[in-house]
Amino acid sequence: MDIRDTALPEVKILTPRRFGDARGYFSETWSAGRMAEAGLGLAFVQDNESLSAQKGTLRGLHYQAPPFAQSKLGRVGKGAILDVAVDARRGSPTYGRWVAEEISAENGAQILVPRGFLHGFVTLTPDTLVIYKVDNVYDGASDGSVAWNDADIGIDWGAAAGDVVLSDKDRKAPAFRDWVSPFEYGVL
Repeated sequence: MDIRDTALPEVKILTPRRFGDARGYFSETWSAGRMAEAGLGLAFVQDNESLSAQKGTLRGLHYQAPPFAQSKLGRVGKGAILDVAVDARRGSPTYGRWVAEEISAENGAQILVPRGFLHGFVTLTPDTLVIYKVDNVYDGASDGSVAWNDADIGIDWGAAAGDVVLSDKDRKAPAFRDWVSPFEYGVL
């Protein structure tokens, strides 16, 4: 497995090897032992899946507040996304900075978004299937979001506001400057 840092070093891109032949390919997408050897000793407790029917479906920027904060390892089973992580850890030298990576079924890449980061994605193809592991259970009272198109963060989603498909939750999310982050740098 190839593991590389992004512009935010805590956010990693993991690309498993694919072993192909005339039938297709085989890929080991997660191995607790191999990841522990690489310093990524995460204990995932839940797998999630989302299907977005329309190109331009935007989900984010989401988080789970402590004590239900979650690290996520996401990949695409069908289609492609632009995946975004924003450092939301108060006191972090990269607070408010973001990174975006294209993750697709074709490239086989996965993104590891640790606790303390906002997370979102926009679909680049119709009928996009996103699969991700989390290391903590979902808690509705800890669920939150920040405006996907916040001017202070300035994410380039590659899509105009009128072209994205949003949930009511994401449409009503607060601006970054009006939001109080529940995350603190150096505290998991």
